[in-house]
Amino acid sequence: MKFTRMEGRLITYALGSCVGVCLYDPIAKVGAMVHVMLPQKLENSVDSNVFKFADTGIRATIRKMEVFGAVKRRLIAKIAGGAKMFDIPGGGSLGNIGQRNIESVRQTLKAEGIPIVAEDVGSNYARTLVFDCTNGQGNIRSFGRKEVIF
Repeated sequence: MKFTRMEGRLITYALGSCVGVCLYDPIAKVGAMVHVMLPQKLENSVDSNVFKFADTGIRATIRKMEVFGAVKRRLIAKIAGGAKMFDIPGGGSLGNIGQRNIESVRQTLKAEGIPIVAEDVGSNYARTLVFDCTNGQGNIRSFGRKEVIF
C-alpha cells in the first residue's frame, strides 16, 4: 500500500490475479493504492502484512488515509486486475483466485460505503495500473492492448 497527498502517481505492475484498489478523496486530494493478493486474511494466518488481503488491506488503507485528511464518506474507488491467469483442469475456485479477489474487494468496499466509480477487471491478461492523485485518473497498460483511461 502506498498513498500520497495533493500530487503524485502510484503504480503497481503486473496485476494478474491480484487486484489494484485505488481510493481517492477528491476534496482533500488524498489518494492511495493497495495491491490485493488474496481475498481475506484467515484467522490462523501468521502473515503480518495486512495489505495483501482485500478485507484487512482496504480497511487499513482507509484508516491511514483518514489520518492524512481524507474523509471516508467522500472516498471513491477504482479497481483493476483479477484476471484468470491459469486454466486449472477440474474447475473449482482455486484456479480462479482473480474472481475471488474481485468479489472480496467489491464486498469490502460496499460494506465500507465506498462506491466503485470505474473498473477494469477479469479476463485473462495482466495489467499495470497507474493512479494520478492530482486528479484521480487511472491508466491501465497491458501488453498488446490499447491503454485504458478510467
